[in-house]
Amino acid sequence: MTKHRDIDALRNLSGDIWNVAVDEYQGGFLKRRDLLKYAALLGLTGFAASQGLGGARAAAAAGGTVRVGLGQPTKAIDPVSVTDPASIGVISQVGEYLILDDPKDGLQPKLALSWEADETASRWTFKLRQGVKFHDGRAVTAKDVVASFERLVDPASGSSALSAYKGILSKGGAKLVDEQTVAFDLDGPNSNFPFYVSSDVYNAVILPADYAGDFEKTFNGTGPFKLESFRPKQGASFVRNEDYWGDKALPDRVEIKFFDDEQAQVLALQAGQLDVIPSTTRLELAIEGNPNFKLLSVQASSHDQVHLRTDQAPFTDKRIRRALALTIDREAVVKGLLKGRAIVGNDSPFAPIFPSADPSVPQRKQDIAEARRLLGEAGVPNGFEVTLTTERAYDIPDYAVIIQNFAKKAGIDVKLNVLPQDAYYGSATFGSSPWLDSVLGITDYGHRGTPDIFLNATLKSSGAWNAAHFNNPAYDALLLDYSKARDLQAQRLVAGKIQTLLLDETPAIISYFSQYSRIVSSKVEGVRFTAISHLLLDRVSFVQA
Repeated sequence: MTKHRDIDALRNLSGDIWNVAVDEYQGGFLKRRDLLKYAALLGLTGFAASQGLGGARAAAAAGGTVRVGLGQPTKAIDPVSVTDPASIGVISQVGEYLILDDPKDGLQPKLALSWEADETASRWTFKLRQGVKFHDGRAVTAKDVVASFERLVDPASGSSALSAYKGILSKGGAKLVDEQTVAFDLDGPNSNFPFYVSSDVYNAVILPADYAGDFEKTFNGTGPFKLESFRPKQGASFVRNEDYWGDKALPDRVEIKFFDDEQAQVLALQAGQLDVIPSTTRLELAIEGNPNFKLLSVQASSHDQVHLRTDQAPFTDKRIRRALALTIDREAVVKGLLKGRAIVGNDSPFAPIFPSADPSVPQRKQDIAEARRLLGEAGVPNGFEVTLTTERAYDIPDYAVIIQNFAKKAGIDVKLNVLPQDAYYGSATFGSSPWLDSVLGITDYGHRGTPDIFLNATLKSSGAWNAAHFNNPAYDALLLDYSKARDLQAQRLVAGKIQTLLLDETPAIISYFSQYSRIVSSKVEGVRFTAISHLLLDRVSFVQA
């Protein structure tokens, strides 16, 4: 694509919303790949594919068994209620979405071929791919898609996606237009809605209309592999789906083994019994410098959010909230705790990887003198004592200690209360969850392809995950403006206002956005994954010795 000759051709592809993105590309505000990702968001899927996104891959030899280690699923595997990484990894073999949010290429058509919004972005219409079958042989129709989403937004279904769809899509919003067309009438305008029917909402797997919650019996989906056997607490195996609508999977089989202990996974990998395992900082040290293994990473919007309860002392005063945020050396956290596999955050969900983020908003940096000044102004010149409650998971306990040490420099005495994960989340409802009730806490949030879910669920006054109990009418109004913004320029303008407001109010501290990694054997190629734990193994091949 030449920079000047093809601009006019680009402008003819769609209307004014697309043309604003073309202007941004021409002005150097958007990279070519980001422009193509935006094309997919608008439904210009053919153009995105023609420019190399989601295009053909190099030929690779078929055959073999891919052996995967995962943690233990936390409960029965059901796409409607799943939340844990192991279950998501299993479902990835058999289940599919209308759209895949690919870490490299952005939104890619899967069971939906194309999509478009009306002028207000309140109704989105999706055309479905023809010739798709469930593993039991039944054809996939619009009735199955409508039923899948009606199930997800039904409060009586046990859906784990309710918090994602709250205020976005309600029961009755998914409508059948014809056998191959589905429309979504939203609760309000939302220019990023395609992300909500993509793999970003990992529960949004398309299931048969008559699905009765017995997924573990058959694992009936549309994906490139189908069930061979399932053994609760032990593992599962899948074989190539010869009736798959797309390119047939390269491996003959996928064999998954569940582990209670992550160290056992790396030992099995080192012994040649596994090809792919999840990654943690501790496991990465075990394979560092060993040519028999590779660390694969994708940049993500995943982050560990520190919430500060704005309705409880001492954090009712925003000066005290800002003071704590100013004690943290973000660059040191990224380099030390995360070994450089992260990017610095600025206390808002707008990760730098989001095209709508406003990069002109000043970056918050460590400033102990200013933190002390704010504490004095707030009437606590000698600091204060507070308990930080969090979960015993990933690198979070170490991050809690780092926060504790930084806070001491300003006279803030942070006591640590580190709980098992299930105890920390409790019932995940206000009044009976340390996550949502603690005055100060750290919670891990997985990757999303758009900041919308973070903005609404964690910080909106009515948000289901609003652990900060942040209630700010100006913020809520800006969220509405952001959802109505139809082009990147308008989104970035509102995003800058949101980012500035959150820096001033500081209901949350987001000091980094992590990469997501997998450890794989050097004998395999083609392992793909998303930062939300999807494990895509259909293109895996084996390196010949």
